[in-house]
Amino acid sequence: MIASLRMLYESDGARAHRFRYALLAFDLSTIAFVIVTSFFPHVVWIEIADALIGVVIVADFMARFAIARGKWRFWGRIATWADIIAIISFLAPIAGEGLGFLRILRTLRLMHTYQLMARLRRDFVFFRRNEEVVLAAINLTVFLFVMTGLIYATQENINPEINNYADALYFTVTTLTTTGFGDITPKGEWGRMLSVLIMIFGVTLFLRLAQVLFRPTKVRYECQTCGLSLHDADAIHCKHCGDVVHIDTEGLT
Repeated sequence: MIASLRMLYESDGARAHRFRYALLAFDLSTIAFVIVTSFFPHVVWIEIADALIGVVIVADFMARFAIARGKWRFWGRIATWADIIAIISFLAPIAGEGLGFLRILRTLRLMHTYQLMARLRRDFVFFRRNEEVVLAAINLTVFLFVMTGLIYATQENINPEINNYADALYFTVTTLTTTGFGDITPKGEWGRMLSVLIMIFGVTLFLRLAQVLFRPTKVRYECQTCGLSLHDADAIHCKHCGDVVHIDTEGLT
């Protein structure tokens, strides 16, 4: 049983990659479900769907714990606690539906696993050419939704200007971009501190995305002499050590 689970989660076979793609599709579908249902009252069928999604996440969590080689190190990983937050938010909605957007942390964990990244580079030309842009956009999106969830959860009951996720998302975006229209303002010390976090870390992630969008395109190729991994698309020599590099190219700029 453990060997089969390790094959699915850690191997490089076609079946394992299909399984990890299915996990990614499940996470993306879950995020879409959270976003869409956040604008409607939580009726019984939504609570049932939440519970079913929570059960799937519990099964995934238990499988990864079973194959973990260092059980104590497993509990020290950020990814572990991201999953625990997601499980609580699905199975115990009393903990605060505003924290539902924290479930997006699961997708961030999955997107940063080595096996999935390697397969995405191999299977999708667009991802291979724009990997840094895609990852920067994902990091910014995750931060945006996490902050939106925290703003909604902490401001809903004390701020008459924030009545739903749309209001919280609007405030988060205007704060992150430093536009600051002022029509929605946070209440209390926690609200102000969250605004500070959004401005400091959000602007950093936003500038990172702008940086990778507008700088010259680089290709990944590890120099056999010095190990430099990013080179200009038309490079024939390594900028670090000067050795000849044999970059595999498709002839496109």
